[in-house]
Amino acid sequence: MTWLYLPGLYLYVICYNHAMITLQHIQEAAGIIRSSIHRTPLIQSNSLSRMTGAEVWLKLENLQKTGSFKVRGAFNKLSQVSGERVVAASMGNHGQAVAYAANRLGKKAVIVMPETAAIVKEEASRGYGAEVVREGETLSHALAAAEAMRDAVFIHPFDDDAVIAGQGTVGMEIAEDLQGIDAVFAPIGGGGLIAGLSLAVKMLSAGTAVIGVQAEAAPAGFLSRRERKIAECTPLPTIADGIAVARIGERTFESLSRHVDDVLLVSDDAISRAVLLLMERKKLVVEGAGAVPLAALLEHADRFRGKRVVLVLSGGNIDFTVVDRIIRRGLVTSGRIGMLPIMVPDAPGGLHAVTGLLASMRANILDVVHDRFAADLPFGMTRVVITAEIRGKEHLDEIRTGLMKHGYRIS
Repeated sequence: MTWLYLPGLYLYVICYNHAMITLQHIQEAAGIIRSSIHRTPLIQSNSLSRMTGAEVWLKLENLQKTGSFKVRGAFNKLSQVSGERVVAASMGNHGQAVAYAANRLGKKAVIVMPETAAIVKEEASRGYGAEVVREGETLSHALAAAEAMRDAVFIHPFDDDAVIAGQGTVGMEIAEDLQGIDAVFAPIGGGGLIAGLSLAVKMLSAGTAVIGVQAEAAPAGFLSRRERKIAECTPLPTIADGIAVARIGERTFESLSRHVDDVLLVSDDAISRAVLLLMERKKLVVEGAGAVPLAALLEHADRFRGKRVVLVLSGGNIDFTVVDRIIRRGLVTSGRIGMLPIMVPDAPGGLHAVTGLLASMRANILDVVHDRFAADLPFGMTRVVITAEIRGKEHLDEIRTGLMKHGYRIS
């Protein structure tokens, strides 16, 4: 980080390997991409504000072209590429963005995706006219394969100045649309969004804290910031697949170190709850990676109570084949569904008695599973695992207490 003096003017710049990204670059990117993207809404959420005690605003990049912020950086980069053929590696969102931008600019795109990428994102990239190639099990494998293609211009998903400048337009719009912001929360994968956004926010709203958020299963950015050097770690499976990156970029690490005030980690349970809340309270479809800012605010509500905060909902390209699992996990985490493993007599009427008791306590039974052969079961008993719709964790505690008062063992 340096201060550059020109007569009558100071410019705050980020130095990346002798290149400089300034607010001017982000403003120029905004001009380049303006006609091809949405200036997404920034809305206040009264319901989330009541839940967290903060004044919560949502930057709706899930409503962006191609379903995520990625199109901003992709379009800015491709507008500066002279070649007619480009290649990108992606878990999905960057691929869709490059495919869309290439289509608009009359270029041919090849998108390399790992085998683990969601089918819905592959089909979306094809829908924009791109050729899709599956390679490897992780994004790192796909990146290596894409970089090896010599007949196309490689478009990096995050570690590129033009891409970072394009993503920075998210932060520029936030700072222009709302004053007095205490904190902006944004996801971190490879770091392109947080790098550009943090520069724009710090330049236009110096008192605003920038909070990065990662999934616990993919904490490369968190570890890199803590260790003050780029740390690499293999991501574990996570609902937030869009930010499951093993290593952040060289350029993005510099910004993460200098302009990001904190990085928080959130569990998949917290992310599931956030996805569910956004569907229920705001009628918004947000993918796991896009929901991590809300998950972090919910986990750290006391810290931001009374503050004006903006959550960047970075994308909405959720895989609908797993939505039911995410919703179910969110319902369990938020205390809307309870699972009760109950020991009951393995005799006629045994199950009827316990279900009648649950009905009297206003638990709506969703599923019943018998387990008669577990080694720890006493003779003449069976374990019945009942999944029930409940009214919260206190209600679940009441049900457990009621069952035990009637002599049932919960195990």
